[in-house]
This record gives sequence, C-alpha cells and structure tokens, in this order.
Amino acid sequence: MSTKTDIVAYIQETEFDALLGEQKVVVVDFTATWCGPCRLVSPLMDQLAQEYKDRIKVVKVDVDNNKPMFKKFGLRSIPAVLIFKDGELAQTIVGVSPYEQFSNAVDKLV
Repeated sequence: MSTKTDIVAYIQETEFDALLGEQKVVVVDFTATWCGPCRLVSPLMDQLAQEYKDRIKVVKVDVDNNKPMFKKFGLRSIPAVLIFKDGELAQTIVGVSPYEQFSNAVDKLV
C-alpha cells in the first residue's frame, strides 16, 4: 500500500533493536492508517528524513501491527514520535507538533 512518495519506511518490531544498534539517532513515528492527525505528522517526518538524511534514520511503526512495541514505551495516543540516541530514548513528542519541534529535538542529538 505504500506509494512512491513514501520516504520513510515502515518497520516491524523485529527490525527495531537492530536499527537502534546501527544508527546513532533514530526517529520513530508511531502511526496508524485510521489516525487523522497522523497524516499531518507524516509529511513532517518525510521533511526531517530529507533534511537530516546522512545523520539520522527516520522510520514509521504501524501501531495496529505492533501493539507490544507501542505499549513497551508507555504510549497511549498517536501520533507519537520517539527519538532515540545511541539506543536510548532521548525524547517523546506526542500529538501534532510544528516541524521545528521535531527538528530542534534532532539538532540537540546530532
């Protein structure tokens, strides 16, 4: 169902730990197809992925397919963007936020 405009790939829980080990900074967008506000965050994640493409990895997690992962981080609502540095959770941004909130959070970590 992905279109060619999708810059940010969906990952499964099984890929998650490996990704955290490989990448210094990982931005994870917890989303769902039925979530209206998530659609507002999605283009911001694409923008973030392009702007920082050599420095960070941006991925999406479909909460319907990865409920244990969603619960593991104590999330209760989406959209939720988690930013990891060196495998550790550095920041959580819940809800629709301006692009600057995401880019500023990343700037502190790269």
